[in-house]
Order: sequence, then structure tokens, then C-alpha cells
Amino acid sequence: MYTVIMGGGRVGLNLASALISVGHDVTLIENDKTLCENAAGELDALVIHGNGTNTKILEGANIGDAKVFVAATGNDGANLLASLLAKDYKVPKIIARVSNPDHEEAFKKAGVNAVISPELTAAGYLEKLITRPKITDLSVIGKGNAELLDLVVNNKKTVGKMVKDVSPTDNYIITAVYKNDELKIPKNDMVLESGDRILVLVKTPKVKKVTGVFTK
Repeated sequence: MYTVIMGGGRVGLNLASALISVGHDVTLIENDKTLCENAAGELDALVIHGNGTNTKILEGANIGDAKVFVAATGNDGANLLASLLAKDYKVPKIIARVSNPDHEEAFKKAGVNAVISPELTAAGYLEKLITRPKITDLSVIGKGNAELLDLVVNNKKTVGKMVKDVSPTDNYIITAVYKNDELKIPKNDMVLESGDRILVLVKTPKVKKVTGVFTK
């Protein structure tokens, strides 16, 4: 998967390194020359010195081929503008860091797929948002030993089954079910239907397996 990251500070650099380590193609854009040189020395990736709000710089990064764009600078204005440009280039998934919580609504209205506060900019969290496309949202719990997944039920092997038949307690447990956007507390005899949204508490090593239980 090809990802373009704007911002070569701690967040962008760590994210790029994490994605590269699992085999993803990455281009990093950084406007600060020193940060750019540092990133180029650390990463096995294309590092571009320039402003990610400039269309020529984005085109130089082959933004049109990107599956994910991450605006990871500490400047909300720059992140929003770059996200809008990425949207114009029809990048399927756009993630933006937002320092001021008052700006979150503007990012969401602009069509940003995920808005990340500074507290959630750990590289591991961002990497999971990028590499697990079937997950609507997730929260990392505790020291990373467990995660709360937000999934949409669409696996025909699971649709029509009762909660008790698909929710063992050793590796994961269904904590909530949304039917037509109405929250339901799951009971053993509740039947899961196609399109139901469920919250699942799962041990981190089992995330991929559990995601496959409920999604195609």
C-alpha cells in the first residue's frame, strides 16, 4: 500500500518507519530542511523537501497513486489544506492530526476519514488505522494488550448467528451492538444481522483473526 505522509517530525517519522517495517511504500514530505535531511538519513523511502500544501510537491510525491494520505504536522491549517488537496486527488483514505479540538468538526466536514488528536498520534495507532481497512475505528487500551474494535457485520458465516455462538470470552467479547444506529446491550440469544455495528474487546494478537470472524 502506498502512503504519503506530510510532516517529518516525531509523529510522521515514526509512522513512516512503522509502515516501511511491514512492507508498505511511503513518501514523506517535510518543509524543514534539517528535519528533511534527518528523515532521509533514517528512512528507506523517498523524502521530499517542500510544502505539502503545494500541488507541485504533492504531484512530485505521486499523490494520485496514494491509497492513504496522512497530514501529521503540528499546524492545523496546513493539515486541513493538505487534506482538502488530497481529497481533490481522490486519495481513498485521509488521516489528519488536529492540535486544537475546536477544529475537529471542520476536518470532518472536509471529508477527512480520521481525525487524530495529539494524544492519539502514537505511530502504532496510526499504523493500525492505515493497515486495517475493515475496521471502522479502534481504540488501543492499556499498554496495547487489548483493543476495542468498531466493526460492521457482513460475513455470511456470522450473519444469523446468536451472540453466544460467536463471542467466546478467552480472546474477545462483544461489548455492544448497534441495530439501525440504536444501541443494544448484547445478550446471548441476540441474533447478529448483516449491517449491525458491533464493539468488540479483543486481545491485540487476535485482532486480525477476530476481524475475519465478522467481516468479509
